[in-house]
Amino acid sequence: MMVTKTVKDLRKHIKELHLSPVGLVPTMGALHEGHLSLVRNAAAQCPLVVISIYVNPTQFNDKEDLKNYPRTIEADLHLLKEVLRKSDIVFNPDDKEIYPTEDKRVFHFGNLENVMEALHRPGHFNGVAQVVSRLFEIVNPDIAYFGMKDFQQVAVIKELVKQTGYKVRIIGNPIIREADGLAMSSRNRLLEPEIRKKAPVIYKTILSASEMTDKLDIPEIKEYVRKTIENENGFSVEYFEIVDDAELIPVSKKRELKTRKHYFGCIAVKAGKIRLIDNIEIQLV
Repeated sequence: MMVTKTVKDLRKHIKELHLSPVGLVPTMGALHEGHLSLVRNAAAQCPLVVISIYVNPTQFNDKEDLKNYPRTIEADLHLLKEVLRKSDIVFNPDDKEIYPTEDKRVFHFGNLENVMEALHRPGHFNGVAQVVSRLFEIVNPDIAYFGMKDFQQVAVIKELVKQTGYKVRIIGNPIIREADGLAMSSRNRLLEPEIRKKAPVIYKTILSASEMTDKLDIPEIKEYVRKTIENENGFSVEYFEIVDDAELIPVSKKRELKTRKHYFGCIAVKAGKIRLIDNIEIQLV
């Protein structure tokens, strides 16, 4: 694999290889098996894969969170050597390469910016749109791969593509979980040991909730999720919403569920000092 920090070298390498389709896997590093599954899927479909490792400052609304975000480039490169091929590229730019001038663009995503993550992390998705659109401009990929743990982010990026006309297909890959059910995340390594032991309660609870629509109405399901998780010391539910998989409009009553549509239960939990997200498809009866 080739490792480059500059847009110029990246574009030169892509041009020289002249391979198609080109797959892009955008990451912020601190790689784990979830990221590697994206890379493997990309490599299975694309003769050239570009994986970007860049902690994007514009998507952090909390400066402390940006400062504490794990940066493990040497370990990341070691992992990637096992899955990338000779022709593949790791793009590890600095801020000046991504944002040679200040990015003042403002994006609008309709209802997607009025629910869940958008409400709790103001400006987050505008920052995501800035960096992803820059990566699309730099790499010009045919396909881009994202993990479905970031459920709302995938919906935002699909909307970004629709609005901007980028000729890139967006593929969302399934959540990869630890053996105990916790969704893999770069933030998991920041969890205090006692909190980490109890963290599987998140997935266990939403898994149970996903099968409750035959017995309980939506408010009761939401209350079950909140009470069950907050029964564990150090855990606080920021939100649990049941939404459709297109516009992510929250459902408030069971009668609003339509059998021809797909719905997901999306959750954000403060686990000690670390914020975790997860989601699961809701079973309709």
